[in-house]
Amino acid sequence: MAARRPQDLVFTLYGDYLLHRPDPVWVGSLIALLGPLGLSEGAVRTVLSRMTKKGWLSAERDGMRSYYDLAPRGRRLLEEGEARIYHPSWDQPWDGRWFLLAYSIPEESRHLRHRLRDRLSWLGFGSLGNGLWISPYDLEAEVSEIAESLGIEDHVEWFRTESGRPDEPPRLVAKCWDLPGINARYEDFISRYAPVFERCRDGLSARAIDAEECFVLRFELIHEYREFPFLDPYLPRALLPHNWAGECTAHLFNGLHDLLMDPADQYVDTVLAEFPQTAGSAA
Repeated sequence: MAARRPQDLVFTLYGDYLLHRPDPVWVGSLIALLGPLGLSEGAVRTVLSRMTKKGWLSAERDGMRSYYDLAPRGRRLLEEGEARIYHPSWDQPWDGRWFLLAYSIPEESRHLRHRLRDRLSWLGFGSLGNGLWISPYDLEAEVSEIAESLGIEDHVEWFRTESGRPDEPPRLVAKCWDLPGINARYEDFISRYAPVFERCRDGLSARAIDAEECFVLRFELIHEYREFPFLDPYLPRALLPHNWAGECTAHLFNGLHDLLMDPADQYVDTVLAEFPQTAGSAA
């Protein structure tokens, strides 16, 4: 596996394996699960501490043991990511109207400007320049929540509008989103993971792939695929090119993920069972 930021690896572990488990996880179990992915014990402890200080994780102690769970901020991020990964919005109908957002944030609050841009990009907005952003979806509720959370209600305006020219939608899409570049990323994903799918399908049937390998493969799969929600605005089909590879990529991802799911989950269950989750021994 290529070198990745430890924080990203922890997010992937929680997002795909631990998000729906009810209990905090002992640090020893996290060390064991992240070890096959290239993180040392010291690196795991350091990143868990940093993510707790940033508000992504919550920590608690039981005697000498430390346990970690997702903090509300981290859980919200991963649940939003899960929805975008497994339920892309290509099939949402489009009524031909656009949602426009304009902001004018003072220079002394430019850090809020950066945070707003990050949140808008995550929602799939495209930039028209000069503080004007656009989306084909009605995102009033999401934008209102963002503006309130950042305290910038007085600096943001939004409204719905229709295109004024027949050629407007393709022109706006080309201006605001790099669909050819995103499509190339999808095609690269397909070229690399289609052979993996075939190998896993045949290997699992022949019992030639063990549970730990399934865990690592599924981890690598989701760790790479989770980048697409940051790149793809998930435009409605009416605005996508005819050769769009996103849907084929999604089918490949879901098929391979389903193949690996049970043995990978069994591996996680085994690791959690091997390391006692009750008080009594040191962390």
